[in-house]
Amino acid sequence: MSKTEKILVEGFPIAVKDDYISLTDMARRKDGETKTATVIANWLRSKSTIDFLGIWEAINNPLIFNVLEFEDIKQRAGVQDFSLSVSEWVEKTGAIGIYSVTGKNGGTFAHRDIAFEFGTTVSPAFKLYLIKEFQRLKEIENNSGNIEWNVRRLLSKANYVIQTDAIKNYKIPALNVPDDKKHLAYAEEGDILNLALYGFTAKEWREANVEISAKGMTVRDFSSINELMVLTTLEGINAEMIKANVSFEERLKRLRQIASEQLETLNKINGEFGMRKNKDGEFVAPHMANFPKSKIGKPDKGYLS
Repeated sequence: MSKTEKILVEGFPIAVKDDYISLTDMARRKDGETKTATVIANWLRSKSTIDFLGIWEAINNPLIFNVLEFEDIKQRAGVQDFSLSVSEWVEKTGAIGIYSVTGKNGGTFAHRDIAFEFGTTVSPAFKLYLIKEFQRLKEIENNSGNIEWNVRRLLSKANYVIQTDAIKNYKIPALNVPDDKKHLAYAEEGDILNLALYGFTAKEWREANVEISAKGMTVRDFSSINELMVLTTLEGINAEMIKANVSFEERLKRLRQIASEQLETLNKINGEFGMRKNKDGEFVAPHMANFPKSKIGKPDKGYLS
């Protein structure tokens, strides 16, 4: 379940879950504790409200939204004896923009687009303050994510030094790598991490993302915090395996397994840290990040084999 945050709008606490805002708390601001259901019910009776909800669902939920049921509700909306509950609206149309839950932290929640529209029923000033406070909350969350991301990125870079030292002190001497080939040893070890975590090499990523790579960016600049955490772990483990003279093939096999297991665990317990950065540097859900794609690399041996 998503974590519930609280924002203060004109002194009233309003619950927020991800992009959904409590209409129940907003209605309490308008008419007090005992009339919240009535405020929401009256709002849902309006034909203009049904029109707005229908348009929102058509744009954001086109594959599931039941247009036929919506048209039937729309025809009946606005007449004197018309009534509609949130649960009825969701059940009949498959709507996702608004929902109701019972129990602790329950109530009626609506997507921010819909909640802002509902805010007008409280007062124009309340709506404006709601938008401002919601935006402030999201800025704080995004900045917190950026701080965590930057820390993980720095740790990953620091741990990479541990790996490069292992290459210099153990791998290169063991293989008697000539000076003109030493750069390949470092590239190979960078890519064993890419292959284990992402499934492709740095070269493959650059070829598939020419414009982005031309700006000096790599796949790690778009990674989630959880992916950077796993990367930090992989660097340390790989350094130890290099010292133990474990073969490239065996190290890749072990690292892939570790990466898969750790990333699955971290995404379960820290779902918000599983978000990736989009091209604007904002943390969004993985499927919304436009994560730069690449071919899948499957080399059986390293560059120096």
